[in-house]
Formats: sequence, structure tokens, C-alpha cells
Amino acid sequence: MESEGVEVRVIYFTRSYNTHDHRFLASLAGAGLDVFYLPLESAARQQEARPLPAGVKRIEWRGGKSPARWIDYPALIQDLKRVIREVQPDLIHAGPVHRSAFVAAAAGFHPLLTMSWAADILYEAEKNPWMHWTSAYTLSHTDILAGDCRAVEDKAAEYGFPRDRVVLFPWGIDLQKFQPGRNDALRQQLGWQDNFIVLSLRSWEAVYGVDVVLKAFAQASRQVPQLRLLLLGGGSRSEQVHQLIHDYHLEKLVKLPGQVGQEQLSDYYHAADAYLTASHSDGSSVTLMEALACGLPVVVSDIAGNVEWMQSDEHASGYCPQEACAQTWTPGWVFRDGDTNGAADCLVKAFEEADRRPKRQAANRRLAEQRADWGKNFKVLLGAYDRAVTLAGKSHE
Repeated sequence: MESEGVEVRVIYFTRSYNTHDHRFLASLAGAGLDVFYLPLESAARQQEARPLPAGVKRIEWRGGKSPARWIDYPALIQDLKRVIREVQPDLIHAGPVHRSAFVAAAAGFHPLLTMSWAADILYEAEKNPWMHWTSAYTLSHTDILAGDCRAVEDKAAEYGFPRDRVVLFPWGIDLQKFQPGRNDALRQQLGWQDNFIVLSLRSWEAVYGVDVVLKAFAQASRQVPQLRLLLLGGGSRSEQVHQLIHDYHLEKLVKLPGQVGQEQLSDYYHAADAYLTASHSDGSSVTLMEALACGLPVVVSDIAGNVEWMQSDEHASGYCPQEACAQTWTPGWVFRDGDTNGAADCLVKAFEEADRRPKRQAANRRLAEQRADWGKNFKVLLGAYDRAVTLAGKSHE
């Protein structure tokens, strides 16, 4: 962001502190911006144990101490106006759309860069008329919308948001941290050194289809006894997860390592033979990008955010419904959203083509290098900041 020798003040306004927030904040501070962190609420389940990055200032205000109820929003909007007067930011970066960004929009501040977290506008905004209205209101008061996939742009356009004010960039990953490798020690520790290990990392929430993951795995494992499942994370569907494991007699085939820190995450990619996601709604999934960077073949639902990563200049999209998958060198296999039979067929095909993994590993790594480099993609965000400031200035001349 061009500041002409003057330190640019940015309020980074998010729902609650997680791994993605840590990365954005660290990069913004590292780029020389004067960064102020503002959380809307406290998280029900802590996902990031690291402290705020060096140089980032936390703002004390009414929010950030407990879950934010809709009834709290008028008071939060008023207190944000106070924060704005005291901090005097040059820009507010806020998201999700219908929560933090809505508060910023209602406070009347410009320039406002709204960052969609994909699920906010693709899934949550359609839950009820209130969330739909808050999303529409926010977009109507947004200078620039940042999104991570074309599906976000398309949905914003349905709300009437101009496409020429959408900036798209996959959030990307650390390509040095996530690269091809093999962790035989972890496989041996699991007792699965001779098995075909499927890795699933999405939260145990309805939107991420954890039930589809377990049902598809149960079906595939009956055809391929060598299959094993690493189901990381946790979430509100924990009871359902344990019940499905019990109902399908998967106790010896599934392991639940829980929430794994960023420092250990690559070990699990290196211990796995394939990555599986059954998300019903998603943007450019970070875990999908990490899997590609580690060279893993991937099995994904056919939602727009996933399919964008199954197509490139070098890869034609593979499609795997009920019949056997028949595709050449794609990043992996695609099944219809919610189709457990299709997902199971894809897992079986991934096992059957395990001998071709070296070629797919190189292609998937190349795809990640082309499109998922956080260092390159972050610069797009800084350019979006400049555009937001310019647009806001013109609109108030």
C-alpha cells in the first residue's frame, strides 16, 4: 500500500481470532502498516493459540469478550464509531460480510474493504431474511470486496455489487512449509504403515459434510480393507461423528487426533495418501491448497470453490459420479455434493491409482506453486487497499 512515507493505519476487524487472522495480521504488520486488531466476539472453540503478531495493537472495546448477539449490534456500532474517532484509520478491513463488515458499514466508515470468508455470502447469508438483508446492506456500503474464488464474485453480483470492484485472490499458503514429503514415523506410530491413509481436516460442522466423509469412507473401506481415515479437528457435530463411527464399526479404521497445531500439520499431510473434503459450501479451501502443495491426490465435492482447483491450464476436470472415475492427470477426483456413493467410488479409485501418485504429486505441487503462493497472493490484498482508498476518495470529492 503506497503511503508516501506516512504510516498507514488499518483496522483489521474480524469475527474472532483464528489461524487465518494470525497470517493476515502478521503479513500486514510485516508490510509496514500500522495495524489495529478488532475482534467482534470471542470464539466458542479456540483455533489459534499463538499471540497476536509483533507490531499489531489490540483495540479494547465492547466486543471481543463474549459471543455477539444481534441484540448487541446497535451498541457495538456506536462503540465502533468511538474507536474510529480515536484511532483515525485510513482504512477498515472487515469480514465476515454479515457480521464484522456489517458493523463497520453501519458505522458509516469509508474506505471499507469487506473481505468475504466464502461461507458468509455463499451459505450463511441465505439462512434467513435477516442475514440476507445484512449482507446486502454491507455490500451496498462497501468500497472493495475481497474474495477468494469466483463463486464469491458471482454471489456478490446477485446482490448488485459491481464486478469491477471485486478483487479475487486465493488466500494461499506457505509453500516452504507445505511441500511433498513422507512421514513413515507417524504412519508407524498410528500402526498404519502398510495402509492407504485418507486425510480429512475440515471442521465437524454441517456445512463441511463430515457425515458424508464418514459414510463414504465406511462404504469404500468395505471394498478396500486397506483404507484408513485420519479425521482431524472438532466441532459441533462431535456427537454425530462418534455415533457414525460406532454405527459403521469404524473404531479400528478411524483415528481422531483432535485440533493439530500449525507446527505439526505438515506431518499429517506427509503421512497421508489422499485428501478428502465433502464441503457443501466453500471458497478456495486452505487445507485443499496445502494438500496440493504436499503433492497429495485430492477427492473433493463438486462445489464451485473446489472445482476451480480441479481445473487449470494443465488439468482437465475429472468427474466421478456413480460410475468409475475415468480421467487423466487431474489433481484428483470430483464427486457430486452430498453423494456418498460417488465419494466412496472416488476413494476406491484413488487407492487403485496409488502407483501413479508420483506423477500426480509433481502436477499438484506445480498447481499450488502457480496459484496458492501466499507471498504473491498477499500483494493483491495490498493493491486492493489502494483501490479502496482511491474509490472512497473519489466518492467523497
